[in-house]
Amino acid sequence: MTTLTADIPATPAPRRPGQTVMIYLVTLLALALWGVSFFLWGVPGLYLPAVALVPVIFLLLLIVTRG
Repeated sequence: MTTLTADIPATPAPRRPGQTVMIYLVTLLALALWGVSFFLWGVPGLYLPAVALVPVIFLLLLIVTRG
């Protein structure tokens, strides 16, 4: 460890007050839309959005593993 990194405290970046609320609202909206698709189209409306998100999750896993 160098003296430069030893002097800097490891504190997380401050968040804006509405940022956490916005994350929860987007998550709630996505779940509500998924529920509506299940209500309208039945079982295919339940599993097709999950199948469609497989490439997105795969890409996120690649991004995380690359650092």
